[in-house]
Parts: sequence; structure tokens; C-alpha cells
Amino acid sequence: MPRALLSVADKAGLVEFAQGLVGLGWQLISTGGTAAALVDAGLPCTKVSEVTGFPELLDGRVKTLHPAIHGPILARRDQLSHLDQIFAHGMDLIDLVAVNLYPFRETVARGAGFPEAIEQIDIGGPAMVRAAAKNHAGVVVVVDPARYPGILAALAGGGVSLQLRAELAAEAFAHTAAYDAAIAGYLGARHGQEWPREVTLSGTLAQVLKYGENPHQAAAFYRDGPPCPGTLAAARRLGGPELSYNNLNDADAALHLARELAAGGPAAVVVKHANPCGVAYGPDLATAFRRAYAADPISAFGGIVAVTRTLDEAAAAQMLEIKLDVVLAPDFEDMALERLGRRPGTRLLAVGELGAAPRRRQFRSIAGGFLLQDEDAAGPDVASWRVVTKAQPGRAQWDDLAFAWTVAKHVKSNAIVLAKEGVTVGIGPGQPNRADSARIAASHAGAKAQGSVLASDAFIPFADTVDIAAEAGVAAVAQPGGSVRDGEVISAADLAGLAMVFTGRRHFRH
Repeated sequence: MPRALLSVADKAGLVEFAQGLVGLGWQLISTGGTAAALVDAGLPCTKVSEVTGFPELLDGRVKTLHPAIHGPILARRDQLSHLDQIFAHGMDLIDLVAVNLYPFRETVARGAGFPEAIEQIDIGGPAMVRAAAKNHAGVVVVVDPARYPGILAALAGGGVSLQLRAELAAEAFAHTAAYDAAIAGYLGARHGQEWPREVTLSGTLAQVLKYGENPHQAAAFYRDGPPCPGTLAAARRLGGPELSYNNLNDADAALHLARELAAGGPAAVVVKHANPCGVAYGPDLATAFRRAYAADPISAFGGIVAVTRTLDEAAAAQMLEIKLDVVLAPDFEDMALERLGRRPGTRLLAVGELGAAPRRRQFRSIAGGFLLQDEDAAGPDVASWRVVTKAQPGRAQWDDLAFAWTVAKHVKSNAIVLAKEGVTVGIGPGQPNRADSARIAASHAGAKAQGSVLASDAFIPFADTVDIAAEAGVAAVAQPGGSVRDGEVISAADLAGLAMVFTGRRHFRH
């Protein structure tokens, strides 16, 4: 009689899987809570303690770490000496191991203390998974409950193929690797280890995408931990087709900026090709979206919109006549959902409250390795800003400078943002020189530039950018400062009657 060892933290589908195994003539071995669930379901089950001859020890820390468990898993079926040893010691082979691990990441994510987190570090589970995966030619290993139906079908059809066994083994090693990576990251962060000698990036497949940035590129979306509210990992798609690679990339950019603006009131962010093209506050979402759209209606066509409040019917009505690929909001009122649902090509994502997202590290692959950095999470620290010109910004200009500075942080470098009364009026992104970015921003703004403010994501190296701003009608400028020509740039601002503040902080985004 073949034997299956079942020991799972995630009990989804467990009883049905066990019933299927019993129906196919398998004997069940189990531990603790898994055994209790099987017995409650009326299934015959042998406890691991009966197999090993030892009770569970140390409050359950030691259950399966025993030769009577690992020998029957690791024994090679094609080696008579292995089989002779197993049978000589009164053991029977274990032919299937279904294990998933203690919920360490989920425990940490909900803010559990260190003692509880430590007890969620599984020892016996990973050992069994790795043993079964190593010996997958003779043992079926399964760590994902979604695999249960397919395994039962294979067993009923004559057996699990070597190819499927190898796939399951690869999943098993990936499962334990991700688990260990989470533990290493937690312990390292707790003890102040900023840059460990070895680092592992892990994730869970959320969606295989139709293609990447271009149709000839394969792509997929992975989650890197338990879904956090206010992120794409936690988003519920309420309407529209599946998201593409570019949808997800642009949606993340829009959501990231919206999160920074959320505390300031109703706001709307329109993004195109990962750059904001229109951003605005308003007394309500409908007004905020109308202002953001009007900032650059040409670029907004086919864009991504994120708003900072539950989307209401009035705001939805403003969006109906415009082609939008994605709309993101903390949630959707029923009538807003009904109205926007009439646009089948628009993806509607409810992401949850836009609270502070967990600190994350950003990585970028390069040939032969990857770059890793802290996220640029710094907001505008206006109290530390320093006026360096004769002219002083007015009260309203201070607010606009902070707003423009926040937006500039999310625009590709070299970034220039013009804003007025809580609305972007011109954005110049990603040019090889700052003067060209300023010209683009001023051109987009046109007459709206009169009386606006300008934010530059890095220092202004030459007076030409100030001259372009003054000619457009800009009244105040925020920039980090730090150029060898700061004196020349400040003199140009004084000559033009502009106010200028140094922020002391750069926000490159390449």
C-alpha cells in the first residue's frame, strides 16, 4: 500500500486531496493539526508519532526529524542496498509528501513580535520538502494545494510522470528558497544588516502576462510577499480585460504618486509611459480629475488614472468620454462601477486604502548582476528649504512648490514640473539636458505658465533653465542646489525677479 505524508499549514483542499488518495488505496500519515483535520473528516490516518515511536517534543519543534521519516523518503528505489536497509529496520517507504510551511511571512506582515515570529520558522517541513524533492524520481512532492487535483488525476491514470515529478521538485525547492529568503531578510533587517553578503530575490507568480513591453518579449507578474493594501499586489480587478506588462508598470507609477498625495485631499494622477502627464488636487475627485486631464489632454489619451479617494459617480462621469486603459482607486461606488463598466476596454482596479506602503528595495538587472537600492521615499521637507534669492515665495507659492517638487520626484530625469494652484500645467521629462526639459514643460503650459512655480529634480547647472522659466512667466523655482554655478543661477533668478529655494535633496529617477 503506497503511503502519503501530509503536513500542511495551508489546509485548503486538504480533505478532498486526502479522500482522493484513500480512494486510490493510499495510506495516510500526518502530524498535529493536519492529522486532526483528517480524523475530523472521518479519514483513516496514522500519526507520525506512531511511525517514529516518539511523541512530538519541545512544544512541537521536533515531530518529523527522525530516520523513520527521512529514511523512507530518501531511499532510492533503484538501489537494493537502500531498500534492504529500510526494510531491515522495519520501515515502509513514503511515496508522496504534501507539505507547506508555517506562515512566517504572514505572521511578520501582521506585526507579530519576535518570539512569535521565531516560532513560525519551520524546520521539519523544509527538511521533508527538500528530501522528497531530492528523491523526486521515487517520491511525489507537492507544496501547492492548487496541484492536488492534477496529482490525483495522474495517480488515477497510471502514475505521476517523471516530467511532472521534476516540475513539482523544482516548485518545492523554490518554495523553501523563498521561505528562507524571507527569514534571512527579516533577521537581517531586525539586526541592522543593511547589505548582506548574499541576497535572494523571491516572489510568487501572480499572473503570466500576454507579453512584455513588446510582443516578442515574454513576461510575468510576481508578488514579493503577502498583499499589502494600496498596492497592485492587493488590487481587485472589477472590470476590463487582463492587465498587460505596460499597464502594470504605468499603474504602479500612478499609484506611487497618488499615495504621496493622498493626505492632501482629493487628487488625481494621469500617467503615460510611466511619467505623470497631469496631476491635480481638487475639492472633489471630479474636479481633481478634470484639472489633471486638462493639464495635458493629448498625452492623457489611453493613459492610466489613479485617484486618492473612493471613486464616485461624478468622477466616473468625467472619465466616460475619455479613452483610459486603467483606473485605480481605493474603492468604487456602485454607480461609478456601473458607469465605467460600460467601457469594456478600461481596467478598473480597487487597491484598498492608500496608507504608507511598506519600505521596499528597488532592483534593476544589469549584465552580470543587478543593482539594489532603497526606495526614494523622502517627501518635501519644506521647513528645511532655504530661500537663496532676493524675492521670497508667497504663501500659495510655497504650497505649489511642495506639490511640484513631489510630482517631479516621479518624473523621469531630467525632470522639470510647472504647477499652479495645485495643478501641474507643464511637465518636461527625461531629456538629456535640463534646458530642453524646461522648454517642453513651458511649451505644454503655454499661457498657464504665467505665475506658476517650477520644480527641478536635480540642481540647475546653467542659467539657461532660469531664463526659459522667466520667459514663460514662472514666479518661483525649487531646486536642490549644489552646482558649481549656483551663484550664476541665483543671479539670473534675481535679475528676472524670480524667487528660488534650495531643497538640499535630489530626486533622480532613471
